[in-house]
Amino acid sequence: MNKDFHQAIWDEELEQNWLRILDLAVREDLGSLGDCTTEALVPEQARGRADVVVREAGVLAGEAAIAATLARFCSCGSVGIPPASSGLKWSPQARDGQVLAPGQLIGILEGSARLMLAVERPLLNMLGRLSGIASLTRQYVDAVSGTRTSIYDTRKTTPGWRLLEKYSVRCGGGRNHRGGLFEAVLIKDNHLALGAELRPQGIGGYSPAEAVLKARQFLWERLGEAGRQTIVEIEVDTLEQLDEVLAVKPDLILLDNMSLAMLREAVARRNAACVTVELEASGGIGLGTVRGVAETGVERISVGALTHSAVSLDFGLDWNLTALGFNL
Repeated sequence: MNKDFHQAIWDEELEQNWLRILDLAVREDLGSLGDCTTEALVPEQARGRADVVVREAGVLAGEAAIAATLARFCSCGSVGIPPASSGLKWSPQARDGQVLAPGQLIGILEGSARLMLAVERPLLNMLGRLSGIASLTRQYVDAVSGTRTSIYDTRKTTPGWRLLEKYSVRCGGGRNHRGGLFEAVLIKDNHLALGAELRPQGIGGYSPAEAVLKARQFLWERLGEAGRQTIVEIEVDTLEQLDEVLAVKPDLILLDNMSLAMLREAVARRNAACVTVELEASGGIGLGTVRGVAETGVERISVGALTHSAVSLDFGLDWNLTALGFNL
């Protein structure tokens, strides 16, 4: 593998991103009044213990966020409990990236019963969404096992959740494509089409090869030496375009909606012209077709479905009414 995009890990930036989303989730659920049902029925001093379990097979993602989630709820003081008395304890029994069996214990939650009821839905929503992405990604990764191909995500993510969803792809064994428009150059058909529209007016315009050279010049002028490390990728949908851009050696060439026969020919032409240029296949690739695409010899396959079509994994919070003398 030559140049690659930034790969998401759980770090301070990602945690702060999650906490901003969590603040919205808290306002959605608690508003200005808090949890009316729980405050009406559950005494302030009640404490409890519960198991967080997964109801179906999958891959875990989001456990790394649980400690920060509980800390934020414990500090909000918005469910009828002063923050100083609202501690919650999390004892993990599984980690992100781990393959899960139905009914498996993820961790044990204990502390203020009111806070446990308030945090339950945001916590399970987060685990379900992120683990659903990790689980679907693992299916794609398993489908291409034994080939030279890596599975990549796209920018088809939930607004505001991109870093979290890309982290989940990594938990499932996939790899991250560019995190945003700022990270790399990706020249697509719409960029070239605009150039074609401008050319008759004498304003400009460029062929695929010219676009690659123009992008490199921009990166050099904007970033200097660091621009050499920025990925330049271009999308092509014909073999003639492929031949043209191979001559200027972009870092990556995206082969858009090509048949298996075209992909095999593209790999052969790349191997003959410039083996250092990596090929990425994309466009309508599903679990039923991804193996065949990988076997053409492309290095990368990008799949928007990893994030835009993943189904949440089912998690539940089950009370242990006797473990701590739970008494309501």
